[in-house]
Amino acid sequence: MTTHSKKSRIAVDIGGTFTDMACFDEASGQISFGKALSTHGHLHDGIQNTLDGAGIDLTHGYLFLHGSTIAINTLLERNGAKTALLITEGFRDIYEIGRVNRPDAYNLFFSKHVPLVPRSQRHEVSERLRADGSLHKPLDEDRVRVLAKQLKAENIEAVAVLLLHSYRNPDHERRVKAILQEEIPGAFVCASHELSQEYREFERVSTAVANAYVGPRVSAYLGKLEEHLEAKGFDGDFYAVQSTGGLFPLEHARRDCIRMLESGPAAGVIGAQAICAQLGLPDSIAFDMGGTTAKAGVISEGRPLTTGSALIGGYEKALPIQIPMMDIFEVGTGGGSIARVELGNSLRVGPRSAGSMPGPVCYGRGGEEPTVTDANLILGRLDEQNFLGGEMPLYLESAKKAMEDKVAHPLGLDATRAADGILRIAVTQMSHAVKAVTTERGLDAGSFTMVVYGGAGPLHASAIAREIGIRNVLIPYAPGYFSAYGMLFSDLRYDYVRSVFRRLDGMSFEEIEAIYKEMEDEGRAAIGASQIRPEEIVFERAGDMRYFGQEHAVTVDLPREFFDRQDRAGIKNHFDEVHKVRYGTSAPKEAADIVSLRVTVMGRMKKPPRNEVATGMAKPEEQGLRAHKPVYFRCAGDYVSTAVYKRDGLKHGNLIEGPALIEEHASTTVVQPGDTVRVDQFGNLQISIGSDRT
Repeated sequence: MTTHSKKSRIAVDIGGTFTDMACFDEASGQISFGKALSTHGHLHDGIQNTLDGAGIDLTHGYLFLHGSTIAINTLLERNGAKTALLITEGFRDIYEIGRVNRPDAYNLFFSKHVPLVPRSQRHEVSERLRADGSLHKPLDEDRVRVLAKQLKAENIEAVAVLLLHSYRNPDHERRVKAILQEEIPGAFVCASHELSQEYREFERVSTAVANAYVGPRVSAYLGKLEEHLEAKGFDGDFYAVQSTGGLFPLEHARRDCIRMLESGPAAGVIGAQAICAQLGLPDSIAFDMGGTTAKAGVISEGRPLTTGSALIGGYEKALPIQIPMMDIFEVGTGGGSIARVELGNSLRVGPRSAGSMPGPVCYGRGGEEPTVTDANLILGRLDEQNFLGGEMPLYLESAKKAMEDKVAHPLGLDATRAADGILRIAVTQMSHAVKAVTTERGLDAGSFTMVVYGGAGPLHASAIAREIGIRNVLIPYAPGYFSAYGMLFSDLRYDYVRSVFRRLDGMSFEEIEAIYKEMEDEGRAAIGASQIRPEEIVFERAGDMRYFGQEHAVTVDLPREFFDRQDRAGIKNHFDEVHKVRYGTSAPKEAADIVSLRVTVMGRMKKPPRNEVATGMAKPEEQGLRAHKPVYFRCAGDYVSTAVYKRDGLKHGNLIEGPALIEEHASTTVVQPGDTVRVDQFGNLQISIGSDRT
């Protein structure tokens, strides 16, 4: 165990536009924040800028937590490593064939997913295991060595290995990986069993290939960041955030890079869960809008909803990733999303983004195309002289000119109407993310509180809520830094899964218990090997279940009590209930299968305290009011004189009637006409949504 007299826990999240930092000093209880433009190409420069801006000295830190979009961006932008695939003889094309999904049967222009590895770089390995893991055909090691030498000559940077039924018996995969590492010592090699120990060959090969494809870039980036931190005097422990919101050590992150796909968004959901638990809100929607994308996840009955797989690139052209992760839906709409007029005078917003370079036109960094941020500035919702607390001036006239030239004049509108149209389209697109994780999951979005964060989230929170029928919105403390802040609430986490294929009515509880215990012991050992010591270790059990004869399963929680009581009926009833919520129907009289068993092992970390704010009267004090300014609201049809409040000047019990703006360092909350804001004891803005249209 590493002992430290140092008391700072530092968390950094890199987004497409901004890099955010949150630092928790355990000695004083103080939390500091930093924000800077992301420096693509030299990401550690943006990290250092956030630290310098907040006056954080790395020599005082004992734990550095990190989330980044580098893995997901590498996949989406298709700029990963030159990768090869080694696969069981006779199955070379399963990666390209996939599931033969055709969502739109009458679309003549439909095109299916494009593999990350071309067919010329997919090679067959002579070997075969049976479905139970027993040997059918020995591994031809000489053939593997010949292939390895060929790949080395072709300058292959990464190799993925998928051998049939390796989730039952990984011996052949381990041997192939060892040979590859001997013959191509500089290559990144990934074997499928290291990431997924459940069935479905297409999903497993897609996961292994994706990990190999992003591996060299992500691993090199993490290595350079570690060197940078050490050069600045940091000698503590470096942990990355997984797509589950849990933490894992740097050496694991450099090997299992694909587990970082949704690290930042997942951390935001963890932060939302912590706040909602404190306020006694069991059901909430976590909505994050940054500069490039908007994401939504769900917390149901106090727990974030997770999934065992995700489709990267959308359902139509998806590459599946079969690892545990937060059930998050993402759309390409953010503050930097570019608006443009296309064929037929149609106005489109996103998914192209201005990012941090050049950024929106109003940043004055060379951007020429109007964005969502420019629209907010034109409508008076952002302030030229008070963006990022006045640290970064905005240029209104430049934004207006770009809006007029690129959007307004081609559509026969003025700049104001064009800007309003852009926001209406953006809001509609972002509402799809919320619907995807609620309505499409069988949940009533209107019964949830929507927790909104990200630098651009509070600007659009009320409009999105109206679009969906949500009545209550919560803007947490420091929303502009919230994903980094959420990392301070993350725990050590390891997820395990085993495919078992057992009929519920005939399964052996002793056999199932033994499988669960094996996974729990593995997780306990992994946490025990960590350099940091959690306050406690907890286990969560679940299972993938389906009705007999079905193909796809749903994941249900299976608390230990079911197995202690050997309660088959209880397990079945619980599955029926979950199936009914998800699909609107259940079959209590039908037999059920348990397809896979899942275990989550968490090492609970000490959490930052939630400090209470001072109590005031219903009417905010004068020092909390900064100004009045004209702001455009569609329901009023014009600009309306609007009160502008300083968030750090508000107190518990303050009530604010819309229209209003509430400004803070990294975000602005728009309070629509008809909305009412109440400041709670922890400084959260709880907004009751009115009936007026925006």
